[in-house]
Amino acid sequence: MYVNEQAVKNMLEKVKPATLVAATKYIDEKEIEKLEACGCLYFGENRVQAFLDKYEQYHGKGHWHFIGTLQKNKVKYIIDKVELIHSVNSYHLIDELEKQAQKHQLKVHILLQVNIAREESKHGFDIEEIDEVMNYLMKCPSLIVDGLMMMAPNIEPEDTRIYFRQTRELLERLKETYPQYPLHELSMGMSQDYDIALEEGATIVRIGRALFHE
Repeated sequence: MYVNEQAVKNMLEKVKPATLVAATKYIDEKEIEKLEACGCLYFGENRVQAFLDKYEQYHGKGHWHFIGTLQKNKVKYIIDKVELIHSVNSYHLIDELEKQAQKHQLKVHILLQVNIAREESKHGFDIEEIDEVMNYLMKCPSLIVDGLMMMAPNIEPEDTRIYFRQTRELLERLKETYPQYPLHELSMGMSQDYDIALEEGATIVRIGRALFHE
């Protein structure tokens, strides 16, 4: 895939004031440099090894987020290289993130992945678990919870609205209950449904194919 420069510039305008995170799964560091030249400065990678390869080759001013499923044994490779981890979805992962953050003397910014639609094919905490998770995180002083991440079901875009809305409502409740955390980010919306996610309060959209030529 190749960067569609006009599409990137248009998308940056469309999503304001939300942050556009370009999903870089199918492009190399040369195309990432083109994204930066278009004004896109946030890149999201799904796979640890691919991220490490691109991180070594890319020398620009952009910022890296990890947006894919993160295995516990891979945390140590990215902990000091990404600004935000979107996909924190288990207690085991929380424990490892805290361990590695302490080892590197870092404060690590995370999003909790929630499975709002209760899809078996998707990772994430159920709504009913979130308070338990937030209380568990009190024991993890190195982790800063910036907000929530979710992936909507693969259905008609307008039908995703209820799930985006429920995620926003959950975040609003958490803000009131846990004022010690920032809880200001909602990472939701992809190429097929970002416009509805934005209408329902997304502060970060993760866009892939809408930015690229085949």
